Amino acid sequence: MSNKAEDIDETCIFCSIAHKRNKETKIIKQNDGLVCFRDICPVAPHHYLVIPREHIHSCRSLSRRHVELVERMAELGRAVLYDQGIKNMEDVRLGFHKPPFISVGHLHLHVLAPASRISQSMLYRFTPGTDFFITEESLRNRLQKKIQQSHKLGNCFGVA
Repeated sequence: MSNKAEDIDETCIFCSIAHKRNKETKIIKQNDGLVCFRDICPVAPHHYLVIPREHIHSCRSLSRRHVELVERMAELGRAVLYDQGIKNMEDVRLGFHKPPFISVGHLHLHVLAPASRISQSMLYRFTPGTDFFITEESLRNRLQKKIQQSHKLGNCFGVA
């Protein structure tokens, strides 16, 4: 990911966090392309957001070229949970809200643990397979299918 000006939306709160312009948000873990911080309205004992530094609107903005980005976001989220003492990755939920059910128009992965302790009043917003929420794994699978479909089309037209 680059830090070019066109990768930043000056009006986006998550862009200001990703590029360290927001001094109130404590970054928990980061690398060249991603940043992780606590959700300001947690619904589980551990509720973090992983965002790319590049401004991408939502999971619906992703194409097949973003499979690796989604994988890296999940890896960073799991690493943060591990650093926080979460060893049971079976009781973890990683996923994205789908538009129009996003609160900030900047791609963000919700990292929740333990998933069994998600607030009952907010559980509907974090239930896989609903209109609200898609798991990281399901999103990766959809993007992978786009890759496979594009290869099939390429082969039909003699493109390899």
